[in-house]
Amino acid sequence: MPTDRNGLTVLTVDECMRLLSSHVPRVGRISFVSDNKPVILPVNYAFHEGSVVFRTDPGAKLSAASGGEYVAFEVDSIDTTWEEGWSVLVQGRAEEVTDPDEVERLENLPLRPWGPGPKAAYVRIMSTDISGRRLD
Repeated sequence: MPTDRNGLTVLTVDECMRLLSSHVPRVGRISFVSDNKPVILPVNYAFHEGSVVFRTDPGAKLSAASGGEYVAFEVDSIDTTWEEGWSVLVQGRAEEVTDPDEVERLENLPLRPWGPGPKAAYVRIMSTDISGRRLD
């Protein structure tokens, strides 16, 4: 497998998508800009048809999605004993899913809110770039 300039193994897009689909717990971090400041927030997610999907309530994440902003999403796994792990980065436009048929399909995903509140809005990140690295 190819390595990057730091000697980390570069993951293929297929490997990144497999990790996004299978990693448990399905918790990652979404990054976007709000009020001219970078924001990074944890979300539980599902990887569905090539997109990251999460639920949220009104607030900064939903505003970013409603505005179709370009966001980044990162998920990783680290083994501190063996000092190894991997990281996957998804970049793309966020969008609120409002079509009733699409929302109904997303409601069947294994995606239940962990935090308080109904988290009734669904947000999808339409990936334009998926990349990853592994430290062995």
